[in-house]
Amino acid sequence: MIPETRYAKSGGVNIAFQTVGDGPVDLVYVPGWVSHVELAWELPDLAHAFERLSSFTRLILFDKRGTGMSDPVRDQDLPTLEQRMDDVRAVMDAVGSERATMFGVSEGGNMSILFTATYPHRVDALCTFGCFAKRVWSEDYPWAPTPEQRQATYDLVERDWAGGMDVASIAPSLGRDERQRLTAYMRRCASPGAALALLRMNTAIDVRDVLPAIRVPALVMHRTGDLDAHLDEGRFLARSIPGARFVEFEGQDHLWFTQDPDAILDEIEELVTGERPAPGVDRVLATVLFTDIVGSTDRARELGDRPWAELVGRHDAAVRRELQRFRGREVDTSGDGFLATFDGPARAIRCAVAARESVRPLGLELRAGLHTGECELRGDKVRGIAVHTGARVAALAGPGEVLVSSTVVDLVSGAGIAFEERGEHELKGVGTRRLFAVTGA
Repeated sequence: MIPETRYAKSGGVNIAFQTVGDGPVDLVYVPGWVSHVELAWELPDLAHAFERLSSFTRLILFDKRGTGMSDPVRDQDLPTLEQRMDDVRAVMDAVGSERATMFGVSEGGNMSILFTATYPHRVDALCTFGCFAKRVWSEDYPWAPTPEQRQATYDLVERDWAGGMDVASIAPSLGRDERQRLTAYMRRCASPGAALALLRMNTAIDVRDVLPAIRVPALVMHRTGDLDAHLDEGRFLARSIPGARFVEFEGQDHLWFTQDPDAILDEIEELVTGERPAPGVDRVLATVLFTDIVGSTDRARELGDRPWAELVGRHDAAVRRELQRFRGREVDTSGDGFLATFDGPARAIRCAVAARESVRPLGLELRAGLHTGECELRGDKVRGIAVHTGARVAALAGPGEVLVSSTVVDLVSGAGIAFEERGEHELKGVGTRRLFAVTGA
């Protein structure tokens, strides 16, 4: 579920923000170039990273003015670092956060550095990823792009933003479909004028003189082959911030969430909580099942609160009986639906069919969706692309329909289960899949 988006006033501008999780400490995520607090949840890798951060903090997300869900501003009025600090302070005040850890990525790291030095009484710790101290070349800072290289980037944005930029330079590890998804996300985060103006603003960034003033625990992280911000820029930050710890990760991606983000999240969790997460996160092949009551909103309105609650209770008991019978593990319930996992896809299908039949005497109709893939198990929670895929499949199921991905069909060959093909479908955030309806189990 996408968290609720709310707004904080900062100098007359509405700043969009979300809070996720209820951890004992606050963490403010400061995005890089462009962002969108709602569309970000459609990127599976970023959604996973946010979920992980919110498992040990109260995560505070926001869009800088002129981007995402925040108020648009005229291109010539796009924010300075000082105004962006005001925006963060306004969001922290709105959620009642007196102190927080700042996690800034790319240019978001610069603002985080400035905020930490200016308001040390509001910052517990600072962590950055893929950050730089300066954004244009000089003799005493030779790793940044030259003015000519920056101009070439401006020209690229002006020419290709509307049609879709090639993001291979910031996330070369992604496949073609993933790059297209990321390009579409970035295009919806900001207008071409806003994206270009932010680039020009970034060119003026120089926080070198601020670095020695940092007086909180600091973690500086960088990938060894980052194609957008040179590794030596991260090393420079770590040398210049008193007591900072520097951690290098293998890879070329400038985006922090596209290449083994869990290794980065482990470092952040240790910084924030003082404890490193236990190694060896369980990754297992599992079949995920999503169920949902068809027409629940209308039925609840028709019956009223108490009768509807009683009916949902009977529904829950019926579904749980089938989960127990077919060795399913209940992971979550969300009002009128279930998420469960199975160690066998055939059992998962038979459970879905049995659950559908068991609630019909109650006057209820279920829809269900299944997918099999690698899942990450963290305590009682289950995460990963397979979970997102299962949810998207379930959303396409019709009343009374048990819909499955082609992966499930391939794995139950010979199990005596009959299917009818429903064609290829574009599943938001996870690509194209062939889907099949169960016609006999």
